Amino acid sequence: MDGKGKTTALYNRGMNDKAYKVTVAKDLEDLIPAFMRNRNKELETLKVALAAADFEQLRQLGHRMKGVGNSYGFAHVSVLGQEIEDGALSGDRASLEAHIAQYGDYLSKVQIAFE
Repeated sequence: MDGKGKTTALYNRGMNDKAYKVTVAKDLEDLIPAFMRNRNKELETLKVALAAADFEQLRQLGHRMKGVGNSYGFAHVSVLGQEIEDGALSGDRASLEAHIAQYGDYLSKVQIAFE
């Protein structure tokens, strides 16, 4: 395995398949497409804020993610929001880069079921 494969394997070990599966209340089904569009816009805003080293905007975005994720049944969005908020407060750019990358990965792989 090359160096890139090892990095990917280590990274993927952090999230199991269960973390990518979300069950959302059936009465929220109509709201989820807009919710997901907003999360993808948020991801782009996080990337721009990181590039500009705008830690206050990163903190605010992380805080919002923390609240909105659980509200819609996306607990992992809330967990990552907390990590991003904490990274912004401490100015930990490496942590922010890692968690923003994890957020992008999560958004691209999440599987949503309604009940």
